[in-house]
Amino acid sequence: MTDAALPDRPEESGPQDDALDLRASDADREQVAERLRDALAEGRLDMEEFGERLEETYKARTYRELLPVTRDLPGARTPTPVNLTKEPLPEGAVDWAARIGGTAGGSAWGVGILSGFERKGRWTAPSRFDCVAVMGGGELDLREANFESREIVVNCVAIMGGVNVIVPPGVEVVVRGIGIMGGFDHSESGVPGDPGAPRVVITGFAFWGGVGVERKLPKAERQRLKEERRRERLDRREDRRALLDGHHGHHGLHADRIERHRERMEEHLDRLEERQERRNRRRHGE
Repeated sequence: MTDAALPDRPEESGPQDDALDLRASDADREQVAERLRDALAEGRLDMEEFGERLEETYKARTYRELLPVTRDLPGARTPTPVNLTKEPLPEGAVDWAARIGGTAGGSAWGVGILSGFERKGRWTAPSRFDCVAVMGGGELDLREANFESREIVVNCVAIMGGVNVIVPPGVEVVVRGIGIMGGFDHSESGVPGDPGAPRVVITGFAFWGGVGVERKLPKAERQRLKEERRRERLDRREDRRALLDGHHGHHGLHADRIERHRERMEEHLDRLEERQERRNRRRHGE
């Protein structure tokens, strides 16, 4: 019996097969998406196929789910179309893949009628969240939230009231609301998002009211940057002392005064930030 006549046998599972079950990263999905764009430009895919495969790419959670997307494209005979080598994230970087997916818990709406509502902290934002503020206010804070899907819709209705939506850096914001004797904040709309980051679409209308959009760092990241600035000040202080020890003249004293002034300005800004945080906590009854 020749090899050609042998029946197909299932391949034994090996290390590479096990690796296909690893979680894919944003960079992996972007690499596959780039291959799809190349295939579209070369005429290997039409627009409908490209759209379907691109949607599958961004929904994929593992390498095994990514592999079929490009299996019939040139160069797809490699064991896996993406890089299995994982590098640690840079300090302060966000692992968006870990924050997208899962089931939203709690309510998918917030209502403030002659009162207010607030959603913040660790929670999973649903694919659609409805906000209603009538002669009241509400705040939707997404800085530490996970996202049920890669795109979520926040529908805001503000009548003689206001709704404030806070998003972290890296998230794409699209504002499609309208204002009738009121306003929608479009200042953050159109800012490019990080690769693989979620998109927040803000819709609705404001009548004698307003919907604001702010982009703020999460508290943990602000603390990290604050500590980093503190360490930098200490390092500069040590460098200044060394400079003064070696230069006792006018130049050394002038450099010392400049550095001291810079330190006082940075400390002043830190105190202003802390006071603002305390005011915000008192305002929300924390």
